[in-house]
Amino acid sequence: MAAADLSKRWGLIVGLRALLMLLAGLYAVIWPVSALSVLVIAGGVVLLVDGVLGLWSLTFGGAKTGNFWFDVVRSVLAILTGLIILLSPFLATLITVWFVVYLVAFQAILVGVMEIFVGIRERSHLPRIWPVLLSGALYVLFGVVLLFSPLMSAIYFVIFGGLLMIVFSIGLFTLAWRLYRGAATTL
Repeated sequence: MAAADLSKRWGLIVGLRALLMLLAGLYAVIWPVSALSVLVIAGGVVLLVDGVLGLWSLTFGGAKTGNFWFDVVRSVLAILTGLIILLSPFLATLITVWFVVYLVAFQAILVGVMEIFVGIRERSHLPRIWPVLLSGALYVLFGVVLLFSPLMSAIYFVIFGGLLMIVFSIGLFTLAWRLYRGAATTL
């Protein structure tokens, strides 16, 4: 009886998680710009709370890592960054988006160039060279597209993330149903 009750509760908890994930995914797909801003603001809140808790633990919590000044500087920088993000969320969103998208773009270009270089260098060991060269060229092209349109690329990333959340929520709903139904059959 207790195992069935526990399974039923887990089914409800997983179902709630699936519902929240579905709603967040739909929000990201329908309103990607707003979702992107919410993500950046949430990051600012996390940084602010982390910095405050870091300073609190150093002052009152007895946290001793051996790097006192490093921990103080890290916590103060986290607080300052969190405050800057919360005071100017629009500017923080733009800067964060550009940084992340440029990071992905440069990585894609580097990976593409490396694939092309290794493909050419190791062509005698490959049965066909064109898939490796095509893959490398597509990586480079993807990186260049990201460089020329970082904000639009970030919006597409948010939409893609939202679609993934919707797909994962379907899997979680299935798991929740199995847990809930499994509890009902053991009664």
